[in-house]
Amino acid sequence: MKARESAMRLKRFTADEMARKVADLEHMIREFDGMASDLDRQIKAEEERTGVRDPAHFAYSTFAKSASQRRDNLKTSADGLRAKLEAALRERDEALEQVARADTTTSHEQLRSRRRSERTAAVLR
Repeated sequence: MKARESAMRLKRFTADEMARKVADLEHMIREFDGMASDLDRQIKAEEERTGVRDPAHFAYSTFAKSASQRRDNLKTSADGLRAKLEAALRERDEALEQVARADTTTSHEQLRSRRRSERTAAVLR
């Protein structure tokens, strides 16, 4: 019985780890999206301040250029994290399914052993 309990504990731990990984990825994506939005606002404000909105123009703000590059990098990173999030969600769902199956099997076995012991007790009476 100890081996089964430790296997269940391991499955639950794995499922919890997957859930934490999903939460971390979701948090990072939100952070990256928020930072990209902030950079968008700063770029627009800089373009308003300078009056030059064309990045190809010679007088375009160097701050706006570098902020645009940072924003694009953040968006690329967020897209990569979204792909990782999809994989992590699948892994988490599989781990939760394994835990649910193992719990069901364990509860069925406990019910069977309880019935056996009740029958044994009834025979002994």
